[in-house]
Amino acid sequence: MEYQGVLKKMPTENGDQIQYYLDMKTDFLNMNQLLNRDITMSFVTYECLNCHREREIYRQGFCKSCFFETPNAGEWIMRPELSTAHLDIEDRDLAYEKSVQLQPHIVYLANSSNVKVGVTRKTQVPTRWIDQGAHEAIEIVEVPNRYLAGITEVALKEHVADKTNWRKMLKNDVEDENLTDWRQKLRSYIPEEAQEYFIENNTETQLHFPVKQYPEKPKSLNIKKTGSYSGKLVGIKGQYLIFEDNTVFNVRANEGLVVGIKID
Repeated sequence: MEYQGVLKKMPTENGDQIQYYLDMKTDFLNMNQLLNRDITMSFVTYECLNCHREREIYRQGFCKSCFFETPNAGEWIMRPELSTAHLDIEDRDLAYEKSVQLQPHIVYLANSSNVKVGVTRKTQVPTRWIDQGAHEAIEIVEVPNRYLAGITEVALKEHVADKTNWRKMLKNDVEDENLTDWRQKLRSYIPEEAQEYFIENNTETQLHFPVKQYPEKPKSLNIKKTGSYSGKLVGIKGQYLIFEDNTVFNVRANEGLVVGIKID
């Protein structure tokens, strides 16, 4: 079976085991069904996720001009504390920014390689945690806009990590943590503007990834450099495909690349 399409973040479904899908334009692959199968992946070309032109990808699946123009790549995406839609101030497209920023947001704790703080729209729970490879997570604050979530994250990351060690996450070199205790320890550091939105009573969410074999020494695949790669798929965690020979491939980090996929 052979497929070709532009890489985008894999959609997921949470359940007893997380289900992963890969959109190949004319085909929608359930990646869980490909575990223990040999896969060959080949780099073909580029396709910007915004303008859909054959242009080299700059960042986040966008060509360079789109990255600096599309509202989907505004700086507030990565730095929520820079959100200004609640002030009626435009960055690139106020209507779009209001649609995203002025909705409920969650500040959460997730444990993937370590306990970290993060921000996501409420509608993206638990998708955001899955994408980060977290095996457990908990909401700590639910606020009405992205700005409040952003300033809360900035305050809390003075006391807890805000990054994931991807190698440690993929090796499954993690320890269970009591996130309820962590939430209580961090409560006093929440900014005054967000204190009323603290979540008193909820429980951890546990997530289970389809991995048959974790890599001992993960080797990141650069498909643009190698041109092609063949290996047996043995797991999926976060947005990474894990292969038997310790090779790992970050689908999200390669958004905008057009690839061919052959399944033996």
